[in-house]
Amino acid sequence: MRKYETVFISDPDLQDQTRTDLFDKVRNIIAKENGYLIDFDDWGSKKLSYEIKKKLRGHYVCVTYGGSGELVKELERNLRLSDDVMKFMTILLLDHVTLEQLEKEAEEAKNKPKKSDETDETPDKDSVVEENASEEDDDDTETDEEPE
Repeated sequence: MRKYETVFISDPDLQDQTRTDLFDKVRNIIAKENGYLIDFDDWGSKKLSYEIKKKLRGHYVCVTYGGSGELVKELERNLRLSDDVMKFMTILLLDHVTLEQLEKEAEEAKNKPKKSDETDETPDKDSVVEENASEEDDDDTETDEEPE
């Protein structure tokens, strides 16, 4: 079994029911093809880097799962045929993985905090300036190498 990750961008103007049906379709394909769903991460609507199908925004979803190459072919075939999906990309994360490893990762994914639960821990401006200053000091050290 292999571990894959598929990120797809759906039309941001879809109604909630249509989007839910699309998500259920993806889950059902994974189950039907004897795959194991690890994580279904809905990233939400975001601004696109460039216009796709005359849209400037897209609804991003990241699906992590285990399965065979046939599962990926079937999933990509269905995403390609769907008018609701604007773009998609699948990558191979691990070549050989056991079902136990996938189950462990799925349990960890369920227990991870969602973005709304996380606190904003951005460093303050002064600490960033101090870190950059110390990095610049390291560049000034002399080396034993001769210039060319």
